[in-house]
Amino acid sequence: MKSEMMKKLEQVAFGRTKPFCYGCYRQAPTGVCLSCGSDDLMRELPGVGVEYGLNWVIEHILREELTPVDLDTEFESSMEGCYADETQIGFIKVNTLWAIQKLDPTAWDMAKQEWIDSEEQEDRILSFDNGSTYYKVEDLESLE
Repeated sequence: MKSEMMKKLEQVAFGRTKPFCYGCYRQAPTGVCLSCGSDDLMRELPGVGVEYGLNWVIEHILREELTPVDLDTEFESSMEGCYADETQIGFIKVNTLWAIQKLDPTAWDMAKQEWIDSEEQEDRILSFDNGSTYYKVEDLESLE
C-alpha cells in the first residue's frame, strides 16, 4: 500500500510541477531548455520554488494540504467505545480512560502503539517518515 501511495503522490507532484532550467532560469515545457539545450532540469512548483526531484514537492503537499492524524485523540476516541464512561475506585468515580492513563501509563502507551500498528496494517493510516507523522489513507487517495 505504501509503495502504491508513494507512486500516486509522485504522479500528483509531477503533474503539479513544470520542468525548469536553473541555468537560464526559465521553464522548459518540452523537457529540454529552448535557450541552452540542457535536459538536466529541475522541477518548479509555481509559487513555492524550484529543486531537483519530487520529494520536496511531496513533502510540501503533505504539509500544506493534509492534516496529520492526531494519534492521541483518535486512540482515545477508539477506546471510548470499549469502556464505560466512569469507573468507581473505592468511593470515587473517575473517567475510565483517565484512570487507565494515570494508573498504568505504560500499558496505555503499549495499547496505543498496538492500535497504531493495527490501523497501519489495515491500511487506514500511513506514514512516510518512519512513524513520526501519519496521514489517513482516504485523505491521501483524495489528492489530485
